[in-house]
Formats: sequence, C-alpha cells, structure tokens
Amino acid sequence: MLFVWCGGANAQETFGGNDCTEDCSGHKAGYDWAQQNGISDESACSSNSQSFNEGCQTYLEDPNRGSDEDDDGNEIDD
Repeated sequence: MLFVWCGGANAQETFGGNDCTEDCSGHKAGYDWAQQNGISDESACSSNSQSFNEGCQTYLEDPNRGSDEDDDGNEIDD
C-alpha cells in the first residue's frame, strides 16, 4: 500500500526567522513600534505579545529590513 501526503499550500509565514501565527501583523507592529521609538535595547522589547516582541527584536537585528513583507516577500496587512 502506498500513502501519499501532500502538505497544504499555505506554508508557515515567518518574519525575521520567527513563525507567525495567523499572519505577521503582530511582528510588523513590534517592528514598526521599535523603529518609530528609536529602540536600541532588547530589554524594551517586552510586551505581553510574543509576536510583537519578536518584531521589535527583528528591528534591533536588522533595522533596514522594513516591515511591509514577511521573509518570503509577501505583503503584510496592517
């Protein structure tokens, strides 16, 4: 007997190497917040939202990356 399994068409989106939940809007929000507030210390990336914190940390790691697209180049909705 041969079983064939095909993965879903929707691969897990990532932002800065971090897995997104439903979309990457939380990561985008954290990145944008860090950029707008000139954050330069990781200790400032400590909210109740893991995705927000990861977005903030992504800004610290790569401030020229931008937040409009996930790691695959897909546009992130606000």
